[in-house]
Amino acid sequence: MNVLMFTNTYAPIVGGVSESVQRLKSQLQDAGHAVLVVAPRLEGQPDNEPDVVRVAAVQQFNGSDFSLPVPIPGQLFDAIESFEPDIVHSHHPFLLGDTAARAAETYGLPLVFTHHTLYEHYTHYVPGHSPRMQRFAIALATQYTWLCDEVIAPSESIKALLAERAGNPQTTVVPSGVDTRRFAGGQRDRWRKHFGIGDDALVLGHLGRLAKEKNLAFLARAVCLALTARTDAWWLVVGDGNARQVVESIAQEQGVLDRVCFTGCLHGQELIDAYHGMDVFAFASFSETQGMVVAEAMAAGLPVVALDAPGVREVVRDGANGRLLQSEDESAFAEALLECGEPECWQDRHQAALTTAKDYDESRCAERCLCVYRLAIAHGGPFTHADDGGWERVRSRLGAEWQMLCYRGRVLRHVVQDEWREERPSWWPGHHHGEPKTPARREES
Repeated sequence: MNVLMFTNTYAPIVGGVSESVQRLKSQLQDAGHAVLVVAPRLEGQPDNEPDVVRVAAVQQFNGSDFSLPVPIPGQLFDAIESFEPDIVHSHHPFLLGDTAARAAETYGLPLVFTHHTLYEHYTHYVPGHSPRMQRFAIALATQYTWLCDEVIAPSESIKALLAERAGNPQTTVVPSGVDTRRFAGGQRDRWRKHFGIGDDALVLGHLGRLAKEKNLAFLARAVCLALTARTDAWWLVVGDGNARQVVESIAQEQGVLDRVCFTGCLHGQELIDAYHGMDVFAFASFSETQGMVVAEAMAAGLPVVALDAPGVREVVRDGANGRLLQSEDESAFAEALLECGEPECWQDRHQAALTTAKDYDESRCAERCLCVYRLAIAHGGPFTHADDGGWERVRSRLGAEWQMLCYRGRVLRHVVQDEWREERPSWWPGHHHGEPKTPARREES
């Protein structure tokens, strides 16, 4: 099978979506399938990428870690036609996601979309951040699902959320995979020696972008409480970002900054060794669709303490492989961290974490993704306009543009309708109950 993927984030960017796309690509290729990735041009990207097409992009958009692709569809046609794809897989509902939808419509190919991200948690990166922008982000992703033949949700939580938002019901749960065998082997003392941490010390850990949407202020306060209660405890923080100053400030106020160790961004074996230098993994984000780092931590045998949130609740089982807390209670979170670090319960939770990780092995997840591809092809094809010429090619491209115009119209309509529902007077009929939304199916060109 020839799989054409579109993603707004890719190597050398460090993050869940970028890692997920790269791992899926590798697994599919190892299984004998061909993959071509369309991604933004980025500083520090590899020099030789035979299976990647790069498009122009604005670097570090609005001061964030993200780049803003500026795709020119005409530049991609030759590469797409030479590749002869059987299916298009979009990893975002905008920018290169729009280009993916155009390509699928232009060439008569099935379109699959993975809903990796809760975009409403990221609107602070966009000028004019507001509740209206959050509604727009929700409508954008939800209506995009109706352009697709099949949708992939990384967790049952996201599948349920899409159903609640009247998204495309052709949705299958496929988690992003983890190389469980690789993450199972690491050096416990590598980073402990680097920071002068004793073998018997309790090391609490966290890994991820240090960004506002990761709820790091709460996490820092809770972990610092644990460090205050146990003077031989340390916090190993892997990653970097604008919110590092928030973590440092809170640790300074609590008088424990000397036991908070920042590694910066890590890759490969250095990252795996960092997991193995930890005893308990701490996670407090509400913005995840799966929380791939949680699965990675469990593949390294770590109990996880986390807040109950979409994606995370499918991985963390309270009292079994860690603790899943129902509310943002800093004291309770700190107590849970210390509890999981106690020798009498650590071993059982360590074994439970390793067992849980098996469900997220990347080869198993890639095979489930292939099943979704086969469903999409069975429903919509395979059929391609790639060999069409002249008027038929022009007609298919015009059809793609019309479909995108209709899609944007539906997005705007849903935003306006939602605002009207919120702002209308209390005496208006249906104010308290709301009206069911009628989803708009994929337009036929």
